[in-house]
Amino acid sequence: MIARESVNQIFQTAQIDEVVGEFVSLKKRGVNLVANCPFHDEKTPSFHVSPSKGIFKCFGCGAGGNSVNFLIQHEKVTYPEALRFLAKKYNIAIEETEDSEEYKAAQTERESLLVITSYAQKYFSGILLNNEEGRAIGLSYFKEREIGDDLIEKFQLGYSLESWDGFTKTALGNAFNTELLEKTGLTIIKEDKTYDRFRGRVMFPIHDVSGRCIGFGGRILKKSEKAAKYVNSPESEIYHKSNVLYGIHLAKKSIVKNDNFYLVEGYTDVIALHKAGIENVVASSGTSLTEGQIRLVKRFTKNITILYDGDEAGIKASLRGINLVLDEGLNVKVVPLPDGEDPDSYSSSIGSDEFVNYLKNNAEDFIRFKTLLFKKEASNDPHKLSEAISDTVESIAHVQDPITRAIYIKDTSILLEIPEDALLKKLNFFIRNKKRKTHTQQLPATQKEEVKIIDPVQSSSSSDYVQERYIVKLLLNYGNEEIRIKTHDNNTDDDTYITMNLTKYIVNEITNNSIEFENPTYSQIYNEFANSDSTLNASYFSQHQDPKISQLTADLLSTRYEISKNWKDKYDIFVPKENDNLSESVISVLNLLKFAKVKKMIKQIKDRLENVSSPEEYNPLLEVQNELITWKKELSESMRAVVIK
Repeated sequence: MIARESVNQIFQTAQIDEVVGEFVSLKKRGVNLVANCPFHDEKTPSFHVSPSKGIFKCFGCGAGGNSVNFLIQHEKVTYPEALRFLAKKYNIAIEETEDSEEYKAAQTERESLLVITSYAQKYFSGILLNNEEGRAIGLSYFKEREIGDDLIEKFQLGYSLESWDGFTKTALGNAFNTELLEKTGLTIIKEDKTYDRFRGRVMFPIHDVSGRCIGFGGRILKKSEKAAKYVNSPESEIYHKSNVLYGIHLAKKSIVKNDNFYLVEGYTDVIALHKAGIENVVASSGTSLTEGQIRLVKRFTKNITILYDGDEAGIKASLRGINLVLDEGLNVKVVPLPDGEDPDSYSSSIGSDEFVNYLKNNAEDFIRFKTLLFKKEASNDPHKLSEAISDTVESIAHVQDPITRAIYIKDTSILLEIPEDALLKKLNFFIRNKKRKTHTQQLPATQKEEVKIIDPVQSSSSSDYVQERYIVKLLLNYGNEEIRIKTHDNNTDDDTYITMNLTKYIVNEITNNSIEFENPTYSQIYNEFANSDSTLNASYFSQHQDPKISQLTADLLSTRYEISKNWKDKYDIFVPKENDNLSESVISVLNLLKFAKVKKMIKQIKDRLENVSSPEEYNPLLEVQNELITWKKELSESMRAVVIK
């Protein structure tokens, strides 16, 4: 286990805006940062990050918590994994309370698979650099492509030996489990024999957005009619090809900075652009973008530039997959490369500087590019031209913004010399058809599941929960503040005021009146305040190991809207804040809680009286009931409430 001192250091060091900013494009709004929520689809930002409080909160779906909670929900990792991620990010040495065997036997299967893929990456990299076969074949291949040591280290490139079980034998010798090796896809078991999936290949580790190795792509170097040129890791608990983009962990910061990303086809294309100084690049590994991949990059930008190899037939085939990108509201540009070239070959032939200039000067809007490409192919053939027009207008129908659609229709009308009205009729046909399909067809199986946000406090019909919640909110927000309490001196019959710590006053009132919280989460927070030798603050609970408590704390500390200074400065209107009448708020909510408890106690006594026959039992209960009724009236008068009998 991770020592408490290390956990505290991680929480104190981690900056919520930096952690969330690695996965979501945040924009400044007042003292907070906002974004479209990564946990559910939305068009208007309702996801807020408060650097001063160290919390995030979505007012749309209810997700909230601290940096660790965010990683747990967003990256689907465990609590220890999230802590280790932050420790690595901030270069914090973790102290274990006991000797950890996690590297060889992780606490969960998922952790174990990640440990194995991390081990495999280091193994393949070691073979590439330190093994005779690795240097002679693998390293020579990278050097021929002018991939230097810096890029080899950056992308953690490697080599797999040609032997049948070189990796598997080494892994088993290091006490890794055969069953788990098979589940990662690195080892194949057939007829009681074990052998390596990757043999005699240069290895490209595939990472998730947070930089963890989750799979591999391997390229064979020898000519073979039987063996596939590329072999990828199979689907596993940690690797889902449709939700992964090669190079995303290295690209995300540059994507946010440039508000754009380049999409290429293969691993070496990504490396080629990095060599040219372009880091906002990812690869789809030879497939059209899936919904999961689109939503992955959509967190960072809405602008995509696709690099097409100089193959007109290949370009036409890949254009069909762009409609899905338009459906997600992304702005698409394309850069066609010269015939016979790909990003790797072309950047090598003209040099990095010229390649960067080429990308800047040759980026075209996707719809315009598609229109001109199809027009050129159709030439004077009316049937082909009709098909081209229909195909182009169908893509325009997938554009989400109606104004942008109107602009595209106008431009297409001019380029194709077709009346705008005719194009609009076709556009409306596609839009109606698209809406009809949306309503009648089931969602595709590949659609990303929304994160299920667990309500830290289950809903209840009990009104006591409302008062309990507000008391906890007061403790979290103002627990260290002083309040003025009015007391009455019976000797002099005068009212006086004393100053008292808010937490101490609430604890005294609840203890003296023998009140117990009914909701377990509220009760746990209150009890920690009550039993602490020193006054706790909100950050203690926002960093709590119990996710229910940290999420509830984020909820109670968050306010979606702030009072504008204009009310006072511009309009001379004073708008009171919650803490302007803190003493009254505390007394009021405590009285309401007492009132609710007394009503419940009176009902319980009344129910017991109906089932009591002997005077010995009846009279004491009646006396207690009368005392409670008197107390109820006193509370009612103090609240200036009307008692309904």
